[in-house]
Amino acid sequence: MPDIKLFSGSKSRYLAENIADHYGYPLGKAEIKTFSDGEMRVVINESVRGAYVFFIASTFAPADNIMELLLMIDSAKRASAGYITAVIPYFGYARQDRKDKPRVPISAKLIANLLEAAGANRVMTMDFHADQIQGFFDIPVDHLKSEAIFIPYLEKQDLSNTIFASPDVGGVKRARTYAKYFERDLVICDKERRKANEVANITVIGEVKGRDVILMDDIIDTAGTLCKAADALIEKGAKSVKAMCTHPVLSGNAYKNIEGSKLTELIVTDTIPLKEKSKKIKVIPCAKLFARAIRNTHEYKSIAALFVDHSKEG
Repeated sequence: MPDIKLFSGSKSRYLAENIADHYGYPLGKAEIKTFSDGEMRVVINESVRGAYVFFIASTFAPADNIMELLLMIDSAKRASAGYITAVIPYFGYARQDRKDKPRVPISAKLIANLLEAAGANRVMTMDFHADQIQGFFDIPVDHLKSEAIFIPYLEKQDLSNTIFASPDVGGVKRARTYAKYFERDLVICDKERRKANEVANITVIGEVKGRDVILMDDIIDTAGTLCKAADALIEKGAKSVKAMCTHPVLSGNAYKNIEGSKLTELIVTDTIPLKEKSKKIKVIPCAKLFARAIRNTHEYKSIAALFVDHSKEG
């Protein structure tokens, strides 16, 4: 079996170190230097010839994180690495996955092309903004699901009065997965958005009176949608509203919005580091899941074993 090498992007080292700890193998030696004009230079300070190389780097803002990952992949390819996997817990630039109006890019496809052109043989990520992004790649994609993290957490909670909700129509499939698994009701918040990052109105579809509601989403950016959805659910008679989101982008006034909202708690993973502390935000680590996925890839074992068993859904 080929040697394994784990490397980290500079901004994802907090997560890469935890993944390496769970895996039981140290991070490799690499330097990422920046010239005075901002240009980056990557140096891998150990042999990767013939090795299975995993680069762990979420591609959240700024875009330098994407460039850094591409340079690391190119470095390994030119050093004759045997197999290169880009481990991208948060896959940035995924929100533009189709042409919804004239003269706009499909940025998710562009990033897929760049990763393949740089020399990646495989991509590992969690909760694409849209499942169809897997089809943008001509290399294998391990699309892990946050269900493997959130469901075990929820199984330890009292859900007797709980119902699940989607903050928008696009997230219904995700929320329905949890509702079916726990045999609970599902409600939908239908949002009217006049422009990006600004929600004009939300209509609640379903009965929520006296119930504890959990909103399920993949990305929380400015928190505008979630907070307005929480307000609408409380106005409709919900007893309490929590939210679970995989990727805490949390830009702009997000923290202020969350603190001032009717959300009692926001539960996220650590695919992106928090910029501020908040009593309302709870972080569940994802390192163990990625460590297991990396091990299964290296040892030629099934990744499907890491997915939640939905056979109980009936």
